[in-house]
Amino acid sequence: MNLISEIEQKVLHGSTVSYEEGLRLAQVSNKEELYAAADRVRIHFHKNRMDLCTIVNARSGKCSEDCKWCSQSAHHSTDIEIYDLIERKNALDQAQINRDAGVKKFSLVTSGRTITDKNLDSLCEIYAVLNKKGRHELCASMGLLTKEQLQKLYDNGVINYHCNIETAPSYFSKVCTTHTIEEKVRTIEWAREIGMKICSGGIIGMGETMEQRIEMAIALRELRVDSIPINILNPIQGTKLENAEPLSDEEILTTIALFRLINPRALIRFAGGADENTSYSG
Repeated sequence: MNLISEIEQKVLHGSTVSYEEGLRLAQVSNKEELYAAADRVRIHFHKNRMDLCTIVNARSGKCSEDCKWCSQSAHHSTDIEIYDLIERKNALDQAQINRDAGVKKFSLVTSGRTITDKNLDSLCEIYAVLNKKGRHELCASMGLLTKEQLQKLYDNGVINYHCNIETAPSYFSKVCTTHTIEEKVRTIEWAREIGMKICSGGIIGMGETMEQRIEMAIALRELRVDSIPINILNPIQGTKLENAEPLSDEEILTTIALFRLINPRALIRFAGGADENTSYSG
């Protein structure tokens, strides 16, 4: 039995892939065999189910954080729309449009390190209306909230909280210096303690190595993340990563295959990034 088959059987029988095994898989020459094994693992745990999620930008721009990839950072000069908080009717209309199109999961996403209690109360009013209708599975992505703020979201029907760790713990300080990955982990742990499911992933193509992507995949497994968004960097003019070299197709596919084998039970969600509204997973 070769390495790929051996690890595939190991995963199917409930064992985990180690960091060293991940490194060996990344270096195999037969990439098509690796991709096929990852797909069989996907089918075993998730069949051919697609899970759609729609996000709506509820607060845009003027973010205090210096994340190198982000068009909404106040440290960058980009051509984005800036507004403090989405109007309630607009948010409810967007939720209805997407639910009518068959997308049940709905999330409000805000720029910034966190949000004020006043803004949180306004957004919770929107969630309360949607929760009462019972047509949506509600999600939120609002930065580094306190446990009390997360509880307020949960009390108004939000059952999924999104907080990307963005990259490997060893690389995080290279792409953001205004907050730490430890702060993100603390937010994730608080959300889980409250009873929320966790959505957390990141971006590939920011200068990290394949070894660091494997490190990130294992970190997410250790956090018991339910859903993992994998974004491929779309360099935006005006950000510090505007001249980043694009990844090859092989590098992208290999990364996704490794994430699937390392996190077989998690939904792996392919997301379009901050300027897109829908992601899907399987």
